[in-house]
Amino acid sequence: MITVAVIGIVAVLLAVQVKAMKPEYGIYVSLAVCLVLFSAIAGRLELLVDEINQLQSYIKLDAGYVGILLKMIGVTYIAELASDLCKDAGYQAVAGQIELFGKLALLSLSMPVVLALLETVNGFL
Repeated sequence: MITVAVIGIVAVLLAVQVKAMKPEYGIYVSLAVCLVLFSAIAGRLELLVDEINQLQSYIKLDAGYVGILLKMIGVTYIAELASDLCKDAGYQAVAGQIELFGKLALLSLSMPVVLALLETVNGFL
């Protein structure tokens, strides 16, 4: 975490310095660092997937639900990254549309889980 924090702080300082000379280069520096940090996070996600699979072996969970959970995590991270980059570039309207699409994607991904929950509740009634 310390490495990620240091990379982020150094990148911001570099982007501020570059932005003073050429504003468009500040956005490029920000984009490059975001992609580097995202790749570092993606590498750590493999550990999370392994832990979820281990948890799944202890508790009998449907593999489909675990897959849906992992997809939802991925959609959330990607939508947040893209939205923040657009906000940094000054395109708040595009960022808002990305956030809206991300929310709708999460809603559509969660529908099988909601339907299964409703079927379970209906079975109890």
